[in-house]
Amino acid sequence: MDTINWSDLAFGYMKTDYNVRSHYKNGQWSEPQLETSEHVNLHMAATCLHYGQEAFEGLKAFRGKDGQIRVFRMRENALRLQMSCRGIMMAELPVEKFEEMVLLAIRKNERFVPPYESGASLYIRPLLIGTGAQVGVKPAAEYTFLIFVTPVGPYFKGGFQTTPFVLMREFDRAAPLGTGTYKVGGNYAASLVAGQKAHAMGYSAVFYLDAKEKKYIDECGAANFFGIKNNTYITPESASILPSITNKSLIQLAQDMGMKVERRPVPYQELETFEEAGACGTAAVISPIQRIDDPEMNKSYVFSADGKPGAISEKLYNKLRAIQYGEEEDVHDWVTIV
Repeated sequence: MDTINWSDLAFGYMKTDYNVRSHYKNGQWSEPQLETSEHVNLHMAATCLHYGQEAFEGLKAFRGKDGQIRVFRMRENALRLQMSCRGIMMAELPVEKFEEMVLLAIRKNERFVPPYESGASLYIRPLLIGTGAQVGVKPAAEYTFLIFVTPVGPYFKGGFQTTPFVLMREFDRAAPLGTGTYKVGGNYAASLVAGQKAHAMGYSAVFYLDAKEKKYIDECGAANFFGIKNNTYITPESASILPSITNKSLIQLAQDMGMKVERRPVPYQELETFEEAGACGTAAVISPIQRIDDPEMNKSYVFSADGKPGAISEKLYNKLRAIQYGEEEDVHDWVTIV
């Protein structure tokens, strides 16, 4: 434990002391149990393995300058997990049990919460899977919910910086009436080929258009998109986009800063008009986009000629981080002190 170099942590998995689990059987969730094993004992006919009955969340806890540990918007994660459960017919975990188990996982692994000045945080991964044995295509009768935590370094090793994205029309992220709005593993499996191709081409992520018409902006990589112009924060509205809790938070902060907010279908040609653009999510908060290349149309949409993040993106990023670390007043009641 003493050997952890907090300032040089990767964004990856590290074994911690405990994970927390609850099992659903006969219509009821069990009391949370602490586990030291990193393994899950599964029936070979479990529905998570055959029919993709699996949903997860991602949230973070931060150690502030005052030494207190704060977890960011866990109720929103609990509600979103319930939405995913309804989407793929899994037993819904009560919000209170989700919150209780998040706090227990943090407390039992408190020594892994990185120190304030390190730039690192404790990543929290809740996972809900169908564990009941089933050969016909229908929902399981039994489920397991677990939470593990791992300390992670900052998403940007070189600090808050812009990266290039690539628009790919030959791949769809999710179907409009499919599971794109739920946080389920299948969406991420479907993105692996496109993501690998983008990385091989030297880009940080794929920029997706809507699957139906290829006219509107969908998501970028595994993150929501936003564009800034005329003091307005614009983000796509679609039936296939995951409702990002980070995006929801940035929308509120933009309004607090006196900006207008528009959530609507965004034609990809509108990229030409944005002064700034970014991808947002739990891992990085904001990934500012340097440019989006559209090889098929032989076009490039540039948002940062000098490679620096835009002023508004930076302000939003710093404001959200300050709330997470307890340096700015939490007026919206987003933070829970552990």
